[in-house]
Amino acid sequence: MTDLRSLKLAEIADLCAGLGWEKYRAQQLFTWLWQKGAVSFEEMTNLGKDKRGLLARDYTIGCIEPRRVLQDDDGTIKFTFGLGDGAAVESVFIPDHDRRTVCVSTQAGCPLGCKFCYTAQLGFRRNLAWHEIAYQVLAVRRHVQSPAHSASSAPGPITNVVFMGMGEPMLNYDAVIEAIGVINHEQGLGVGARHITVSTAGIPDSIRAYARFPLQTRLAVSLNASDDETRSRIMPVNRMHPLSELMSAIREFVAVKDKRVTFEYVLLDGVNNRDQDVMQLGRLLKGIQCKLNLIPLNPFPGCEFKAPPAEAVEAFARRLWPMLPAVTVRKSKGARILAGCGQLAGRVA
Repeated sequence: MTDLRSLKLAEIADLCAGLGWEKYRAQQLFTWLWQKGAVSFEEMTNLGKDKRGLLARDYTIGCIEPRRVLQDDDGTIKFTFGLGDGAAVESVFIPDHDRRTVCVSTQAGCPLGCKFCYTAQLGFRRNLAWHEIAYQVLAVRRHVQSPAHSASSAPGPITNVVFMGMGEPMLNYDAVIEAIGVINHEQGLGVGARHITVSTAGIPDSIRAYARFPLQTRLAVSLNASDDETRSRIMPVNRMHPLSELMSAIREFVAVKDKRVTFEYVLLDGVNNRDQDVMQLGRLLKGIQCKLNLIPLNPFPGCEFKAPPAEAVEAFARRLWPMLPAVTVRKSKGARILAGCGQLAGRVA
């Protein structure tokens, strides 16, 4: 049977038309599925019993329950979701003052093999369907807003969604764009476009396509090196798409969108925080509307790198401040439960 939640709004409209129902029934169904998060047809009380019976004859309503839920002392919660075919992904809820962010995965595993990322050790299994991506937000919302958890998990609506979990979003571009539409839709999950960020390790063609996506969503780029030799060593994707090609696509994105890009820079001691990296970063990012997030490496078993000492991180940031419009040092939350940047999915297998 088909999962009703896997149908796009236009497909739901076609379904309702085929059943001879009024046009507004499609919006009712969409609202039940995404805004209200229905898990059974019985919940759809503004549909008659006969209509619910017709739907139940040919459709199910998908509901992904977490295999494991871990909470850190800082309030971060990591969810491990099992999918129908045996694949698994992880999502993270990050409360921070007035923001309640969900970090979602777009692939089971990842094909890019970045050396500082725990997910890379899993290899690649498959792309997620658009509804599997969007449903992570719905499942996390249901959990953190439940009476059992809301008191300790920053109650309130989800305010931000970041595509920074397992996988490379730009290699699953069409599904990501469809998921954004539902996450943003006011009868869907209702997250504002400016509060949705897609991260990429650097897929130039998809970045150019994303520049023309009509919603005012944001772009983050996992940069992590200031020269091709270093970046190719720690991020094999750079061998296919070197920095010159990547930066050209980013400059095009900024020109088309007139929107600041965030560069993520995971600091690896002695690898990308050298004296030469300060000047090279300044030259590489010169003239680009951007923010640079420095992220000390989050450790994981088997990692060949280590994070610089705290004083070295601060010194690196101080040297960059005069050269770039915005430089921040970001400490990932949830590191104790392997929910920080680069730590997801280490225990899924």
